[in-house]
Amino acid sequence: MNGGPSFERDIRPLFRPGDVESMLFAFDLSVYEDVRDNAEGIHERLVDGSMPCDQEWAQADIDRFRAWIDSGMAP
Repeated sequence: MNGGPSFERDIRPLFRPGDVESMLFAFDLSVYEDVRDNAEGIHERLVDGSMPCDQEWAQADIDRFRAWIDSGMAP
């Protein structure tokens, strides 16, 4: 088992149902391929606080998302 972050275990649970619903016009935050393909843009918006729209993520969660990107975005 890979010790790095994975989408299913570490990233997908960070997106609340309302987050998923509000972004369906662009992509599905519950689908690995959609998040993988948009990961850098999602990260930028998490860092600048524009995503999610109602409250910023904790820095530890933003760091986890970055670590997932940097480690190869495991499913």
